[in-house]
Amino acid sequence: MRTRRALLPARLLLLALLLLAGSALAQKVTTDYDHAATFSHYHTYAWTDGTPASDPLTDQRIRDSVNRQLASRGYQKVSDPGQADILVAYDAAVGQQAEINPAGMGSWSYGWGAGDRMSPTTANHIPAGTLDIRIGDNKTHRIVWCGTASRVLNNTSSEKVGLQVQGVTTRMFVKYPPKK
Repeated sequence: MRTRRALLPARLLLLALLLLAGSALAQKVTTDYDHAATFSHYHTYAWTDGTPASDPLTDQRIRDSVNRQLASRGYQKVSDPGQADILVAYDAAVGQQAEINPAGMGSWSYGWGAGDRMSPTTANHIPAGTLDIRIGDNKTHRIVWCGTASRVLNNTSSEKVGLQVQGVTTRMFVKYPPKK
């Protein structure tokens, strides 16, 4: 009888790990970057507006996770966006949400890469559970890197979302900065 009781915590831990691994495998993570960008010129970053998570704890967990990823690669966070080499933004959708792009801003760009071209106001639907992270060059105003993770923000538990955010940001930044 003792042996069975002693194995119960180990079995529960194994079950929890399998469930967590299963949810991580269900998450699709993709990245892309501007092959013309010179990432070695970037040393500082600042946050800019995106579509933040509605839950303040989830918002902070996303920002903290991205901050850790960038700091581990030698980037220094600055408080003044005008002094940053790159700007970082993220969009999060817990339910299906609409993103409104005012005229001239361009889809998903928040002004990055829009230039003098005027475009009509558009609305994009961000699928539920999606986390998009964009990094833009502050001088050229162009997006140089982006990462997207699906099925991340669907849990009701903010703590579980925090663990999933850590996992997907680690996977997103595995090859950041890109090597040419």
